[in-house]
Amino acid sequence: MSDLYSKIISCGSYLPEKVLTNHDLAEIVDTSHDWIYERTGIVQRHIAAENESSVDMAYNASLKAMSLAELRPDDIDMIIVATATPERKFPSTAVLLQNSLKIEKAFAFDVNAACTGFVYALDVADKYIQTKIAKNILIVGTEKMSSLLDWKDRNTCVLFGDGAGAIILSESNKQGILSTSIGSNGAYKDLLTVNIDSEFIEMKGNDVFKIAVKTMGKLAMSTLQKNNIDIDEIDWLIPHQANSRIINAIAKKISLPREKIVLTVDRHGNTSAASIPLAFDDAYHNGSLREGDLIMLEAFGAGFTWGSALLKF
Repeated sequence: MSDLYSKIISCGSYLPEKVLTNHDLAEIVDTSHDWIYERTGIVQRHIAAENESSVDMAYNASLKAMSLAELRPDDIDMIIVATATPERKFPSTAVLLQNSLKIEKAFAFDVNAACTGFVYALDVADKYIQTKIAKNILIVGTEKMSSLLDWKDRNTCVLFGDGAGAIILSESNKQGILSTSIGSNGAYKDLLTVNIDSEFIEMKGNDVFKIAVKTMGKLAMSTLQKNNIDIDEIDWLIPHQANSRIINAIAKKISLPREKIVLTVDRHGNTSAASIPLAFDDAYHNGSLREGDLIMLEAFGAGFTWGSALLKF
């Protein structure tokens, strides 16, 4: 086994200035704070300005991550952006971000695995470091989900928010990423989708809920078995922040105490590929994450796609 590892050395995040509360939503669609909170655990979400793109948000999050890592643009070898809401059809959001950051020597590309996008990007980046192709990789999850919402559909418009989270993954002689696992099944393509001709999110919520809980529960257990680790050894679970009921159901399935779960869905809503790096950054900056902590990341998204990562902080 190679003694070269990849490790998260910094993080950063950006949330748009505008905050939309459940009470605000009740003014524009047939809903209420209690109806939303009881079903999702969401209290508020951030909404990007009309002229604010996924690239703009990624830029702000990336600057913070690079500053924390004390890295210059020339130190970045590779950029992966996970997004389902690109600023342009092409070129990629990653290339546009590269230009904004004035990073010249890196190569850059996007990953679209919906809500699992960040974990997919982390899986790819880990392999580029282990094969010595890159030393410092900027990974960003950025989403302007508000651009895909039908504000008359109370079943979807209450769920999502905008934002961006970034990390720097760097080579290390200490173990950081212990394992990653990703998967997909296109048979469920119509349960959560945005069709080209509609440009609005369509979702069969009950079906998504059931499959998400079952899949993520199995994924968590297989990740533990793969690493020969007991659930009690996990310090933190940082799951995709879609719905507090899904997260609590997964925790119950794997017998993980709720106090070991990083939860930001109440403040951010579902920010798709940005959700895990936003939650990671929140936990880091509030002092929850400590050096040596064993952390599991886990996500589930449209496709369906799913993925997990086990890491030492």
